[in-house]
Amino acid sequence: MATAGSEATHEPHAVNAVNAAGQPHATKKRPHARRTAQGPTAPDAPRTPPVPAGRPVPPPAAAEPFICPRPHRVAVIASEPVSLFNLALPEMLLLKVEVDGRPGYEVELCTPDPGPVATSGGADVVIRSGLDALDRADTVIVAGTGAAEDPDPRVLEALRAAATAGKRIASICTGAFLLAEAGLLDGLHATTYWAYTRQFAEKYPDVVIQPDVLYVQDGRMLTSSGYAAGIDLCLHLVRTDYGAAVANAVARLALVAPVRPGGQAQFTDTPLPAETGTSFAETRAWAMTRLDRPLTLTDLARHAAVSVRTLTRRFHAETGLSPLQWLLHQRLERARELLETTTLPVDQVARASGLGTADSLRQHLLRRVGLTPSDYRAAFTRLPVA
Repeated sequence: MATAGSEATHEPHAVNAVNAAGQPHATKKRPHARRTAQGPTAPDAPRTPPVPAGRPVPPPAAAEPFICPRPHRVAVIASEPVSLFNLALPEMLLLKVEVDGRPGYEVELCTPDPGPVATSGGADVVIRSGLDALDRADTVIVAGTGAAEDPDPRVLEALRAAATAGKRIASICTGAFLLAEAGLLDGLHATTYWAYTRQFAEKYPDVVIQPDVLYVQDGRMLTSSGYAAGIDLCLHLVRTDYGAAVANAVARLALVAPVRPGGQAQFTDTPLPAETGTSFAETRAWAMTRLDRPLTLTDLARHAAVSVRTLTRRFHAETGLSPLQWLLHQRLERARELLETTTLPVDQVARASGLGTADSLRQHLLRRVGLTPSDYRAAFTRLPVA
């Protein structure tokens, strides 16, 4: 699974629903028993193609951050029995966002029948808002549910209406089943909790399922895998709306890992499996303090006290990336934070992040997010206007 790396490294290819041979999918029509509704893409958020693993990619179209004088409104749908963990994640993370001393988000939990709602753990949670909360929302998130096979028709209708209105819609874990049942994922790339991917693929053959990624964004539809992948999805939303510096600050407050690449965003990121080991955690931490210096495979292997071959094999097993790909991702994240939070000239940002020259930074940033350094700074600066 590749991401942008050194000169010998390739970006994954952004494709618009193509098969392994590079040919367009012949999308099937869904039976009339279930209506489909793919909402129009809002004018300020052009649809960007999804990123399947392991393909070279052209630069994505530039995307605009969420710019609004009020907080971004998020409605979280609870379909019982709802996953309490999934339900809590958006509030836990999004409500930590502050921009210029103001809250970045308002989060409203909602359900078809306000009142006590059963959870998959056996407890009840009281939710006071009905599905009309979606009318007030900019983004809709569907929490995972134990009733994914038998969704409430009222939820499906509300999701179709939200899509028609051009709202951004996301799901965590088995919430993807509700988006697919509503017909919102037809012809799109999506993911869900790995244990249910085969069942999902059999039930919804018109959806291109990606079983081995943390999250995927295809246009205004986002889906994530289960459990901790919901954290990555929420941090991805924050980064898309408010930039890398704000998202990483939220991650630090919540004591979770910084934003990890994991699917297609308004900005193109690499599908990445969850880290599965910690044997090189100290080496990664050491490298993070030296991003502005030249670092070779030999340097990393020497610090880890292993051979270069062993480093490469085990590093990829732990992170889903080669060591040099991982380094490039971290350097681009550092450059994005510096562009957002400082007035350093672009050439100094490039040197401080280990990307060498302004031209190198420009090429990598264009490939990753579709913006030049100056355009990125203008869109996401956190500095007061002079």
